[in-house]
Amino acid sequence: MIADLKPYADYKASGLPWLGQVPGHWDALPLAGLARLKSVVNQSERQLLSVYLQRGVVKFSDVAEKRTNATSEDVSKYQAVDPGDLVLNNQQAWRGSVGVSDHSGIVSPAYLVLALSKLYSAPYANLLFRDQSMVSQYLVCSKGVGTIQRNLYWPHLKRVGVIVPPPDEQAVIVRFLDWANGRLERAIRAKRKVIALLNEQKQAIIHRAVTRGLDPDVPLKPSGIPWLGDIPRHWEVRRIKYLLREVDERSTTGSEPLLSMRMHHGLVLFADHFTRPPQAATLVGFKIVRPGQFVVNRMQAGNGVIFASSLTGLVSPDYAVFDPIGDANVDFLGELFRSRNVRVKFRAESKGLGTGTSGFLRLYNDRLGAIHVALPPIEEQGAILAGLAGELSGANTIISRLEREIELLREYRTRLVADVVTGKLDVREAAARLPVEAPLETIEDDSDLSDEAEAEAADEEAMV
Repeated sequence: MIADLKPYADYKASGLPWLGQVPGHWDALPLAGLARLKSVVNQSERQLLSVYLQRGVVKFSDVAEKRTNATSEDVSKYQAVDPGDLVLNNQQAWRGSVGVSDHSGIVSPAYLVLALSKLYSAPYANLLFRDQSMVSQYLVCSKGVGTIQRNLYWPHLKRVGVIVPPPDEQAVIVRFLDWANGRLERAIRAKRKVIALLNEQKQAIIHRAVTRGLDPDVPLKPSGIPWLGDIPRHWEVRRIKYLLREVDERSTTGSEPLLSMRMHHGLVLFADHFTRPPQAATLVGFKIVRPGQFVVNRMQAGNGVIFASSLTGLVSPDYAVFDPIGDANVDFLGELFRSRNVRVKFRAESKGLGTGTSGFLRLYNDRLGAIHVALPPIEEQGAILAGLAGELSGANTIISRLEREIELLREYRTRLVADVVTGKLDVREAAARLPVEAPLETIEDDSDLSDEAEAEAADEEAMV
């Protein structure tokens, strides 16, 4: 059905350089004629809302455990938001941190809150104002130095032209995109579940290799450490402080490439995974990491976010960087530190506000260094890595293929939403033929699969 979509029969010039032609019966007007700037304060009894890049306007309580910044205790100057209001993070709108609210609440005084015209339905407006074609206009209307924080001002934004389809057509567009998104999201979730199962299988293989070695019949001995249990007889128990030494080298120019910590991928170039990398001036004071050094996200160490780097670049000042010391293979240590039991120990030794994997828990150096691990001879470490490479190659190949398929599905979804919302494709006939399907929320819950993605997204936002 999606493949059968065609353009409208009649188009006209919109007069908007960023948009081009629009369906002949759609209107194009300045935003000032369709939105009014609000600033209602002293509403402290309302719930706190926030704006997330991938989720739009959400209740802060739903995502507070993923945030690293504290909220002001005095919220008297926070602005009131009503259902149907457009909320823009004035410093991050150019990245897409905007949304139309479903909730009544309050947001930061730094945000822009716009009451939208009744010509817009809230669901359609949320799609339109979060579309990349509109996001590009927020960048044009934003002013500032660098690429991390650009302030968006209403006097510039209000002159931007926007489109207004007829109300009944807005409803048709929303219905069709809800259906299409459900189909695509189901496909993405199915692939993510396969990836999760393969990663579980990989973890079991890695855990066995780094705690017992490659010989299933190896003689064992008590380690003397309750959580370690028995270990191969010829292995040694060592504290991590004798394996790693922290270094703190800072960039004075910010000219080195920015690196990103990615679960299951390690340290990668930020520019390879995200658009508009930050300018050098914003990266002065970031930590320099070099090949062979370890980087630890102290707040995510219990989730396995601890990697040896093969690159030279910059990481967040909040991360810890270590030189390996002693007779240890740096890649073996990486697999060991991300193994199941060691991650559980890292979580248990993390301290701070919150419980479990939530809140602001950090793994501090003294507690990290005091943890015992079992270590084979250096030659055996290399042999274990070689054995793992062969045993995991098949699963890694399948995971890479599935990740690429998910990436393509997401790119397709973004393009489809843009084409439909801006009138490049006519969905009226297709929407009339839509089957009745269960809402996406009724699908078997897989929230455990989304935690990692949320952690990565929050990690990236906090880093820069």
